[in-house]
Amino acid sequence: MSFFRISRLSAMVAVSIGLAGCSLTPDQDKGEATVAGEHQHNKAVVYQMFTRLFGNTQTANIPWGTAEQNGVGKFNDISDKALEGIKQLGVSHVWYTGVPHHALVADYSAYGISNDDPDVIKGRAGSPYAVKDYYSVNPDLAQDPARRMDEFKALVDRSHQHGLKVLIDIVPNHVARNYESLGKPEGVKDFGAADNTNVEYARDNNFYYAVGEAFKVPEWLDGYQPLGGESHPQADGEFVENPAKWTGNGARSSQPHFHDWYETVKVNYGVRPDGSHDFPQLPAEFANMDVTAHYEFWQGKDVPDSWEKFRDIALFWTEFGIDGFRYDMAEMVPVAFWSYLNSHIKHANPDAFLLAEVYQPHLYRDYLHMGKMDYLYDKVDLYDSLKAIIQGRESTDAIASIQAGKADIEHNMLHFLENHDEQRIASPDFAGEAVNALPAMVVSATLSTSPTMLYFGQDVGERGEQDAGFGKATRTTIFDYWGVPAHQRWMNGGEFDGGALTADERQLRDYYLRLMQFVQSSPALMGQYAEIHTANKHNPGYTDSTYAFLRWSDEQQLIIATNFAQVAGTEFELKLPAEQISAMALKDGRYELVDQLSGDELTLTVVKGEGQVAMALAPLQSRILELKR
Repeated sequence: MSFFRISRLSAMVAVSIGLAGCSLTPDQDKGEATVAGEHQHNKAVVYQMFTRLFGNTQTANIPWGTAEQNGVGKFNDISDKALEGIKQLGVSHVWYTGVPHHALVADYSAYGISNDDPDVIKGRAGSPYAVKDYYSVNPDLAQDPARRMDEFKALVDRSHQHGLKVLIDIVPNHVARNYESLGKPEGVKDFGAADNTNVEYARDNNFYYAVGEAFKVPEWLDGYQPLGGESHPQADGEFVENPAKWTGNGARSSQPHFHDWYETVKVNYGVRPDGSHDFPQLPAEFANMDVTAHYEFWQGKDVPDSWEKFRDIALFWTEFGIDGFRYDMAEMVPVAFWSYLNSHIKHANPDAFLLAEVYQPHLYRDYLHMGKMDYLYDKVDLYDSLKAIIQGRESTDAIASIQAGKADIEHNMLHFLENHDEQRIASPDFAGEAVNALPAMVVSATLSTSPTMLYFGQDVGERGEQDAGFGKATRTTIFDYWGVPAHQRWMNGGEFDGGALTADERQLRDYYLRLMQFVQSSPALMGQYAEIHTANKHNPGYTDSTYAFLRWSDEQQLIIATNFAQVAGTEFELKLPAEQISAMALKDGRYELVDQLSGDELTLTVVKGEGQVAMALAPLQSRILELKR
């Protein structure tokens, strides 16, 4: 990308933040009768940090390399300077990804930790979603593994001192095949320790079993070998598990497929093998009841053992000082369990931030209303559509219909353009260049009252290049020891000042800073919303690559317009219909508009109750225009 191009885009985005907002529906005004949690004054911004990679300064990047060869980030690397740099992006919450102790290929036996088998590990550093010990943290992340919990506690405290709330993962659907907790409190039993392994299913078993069959390692495909073929005493094609447990994605075979989640085992929540439920049913009317009513409902109820185990885990971390959780694959666990778990968490910490990965839109309201989630990923609708618009496969018409379809739950659908599961924006298979997604970033961050999430390295255009071993190019690896080049240039050897960034990367970071600082502080972005795309889509110059909408509150009015086109600029008269002019209480006259990113000035003219702005958008330009009072 050219320095000129990003500089021009910085100016363009400023003109796009101006008059409009997202409103609560009548149902949402009822607060907890609709969802767990209430709107905060400012928009929440979540920063997802892949903790193992964040502080690593080594650049060797040898595929399948060891921690000694490729380096590994530590809790202590996340310094005050690092947290200041994160806070500058308007961040309110940091999601430290990969903190619970998961299976990995390294020898920590000197600390009493059993070695893990490469035949049931993905990568060398291991998947953060194959948790081995829920009451401890990854020893890789500590300078002194014996004091790993103390080092993480210091990071949590340090984060709080910078005004950042802390989230970690909980993965209730599955655990590592060799789950073994050294950190569990007295009286707590490991998952599976009390199971009756002579039956496929029992309500209080933690796992499901292929009775009479021993586990077999998958047949490797496409030339795959554990550790890339490196000799290792445990990489022998065998893993002792008899009887075999069901695999994490629900595969029941004693020999899972290579593409199954073979490194994990499925947790039993009282769902019988035929799909019927073996636990108390939550009455339908609880969809309209608050989290306190849910908590009271579960008192004295006889629930499956796995429910209690995960309740105790969540409350352990809540007491530790964790401010909320990101739940992996929440839709694979019964909704009633989430009511049970989340109501217990909210009873201990009413302000807990509860975010879930759910990919089936028809289930969203169940997990929000009955499951008492605060937020769900808006992946299948908004993320997928924005990606398609960036790639020229879809028009901006999709944005208006998505928001209309979620009017009752818009606050609860977390927006993002990157996370650890998705391709990096700047990768060839997504946008090719980070600047090509800037209009989508503006829309994603300003469209609703929902939280916005950034992934580490996104703000400097990390490309996710090279195969890291198990992890493949376009996605920053979550399985390997690795250095993240653009992010490392921002780290600048631990200074976290961007001193080694290229000119283009520095300009991109500056764009994100100005955008996200405005997003986090804007009262209009926690107010009303109206799309004006439909009213303008047939205007000369307004194209299928243009999207415009309004955000407003009593304190602030914004007009936001974007041009997704990568080559063509456009000019048009942007119309503000009488209904929106009335809603914003604007009288006939001329109003100065100031772009909050560039400082450019435009004019809104209101005549006979209708508004109009002469709008020019260069390729990839966004304008955020604030009405100057």
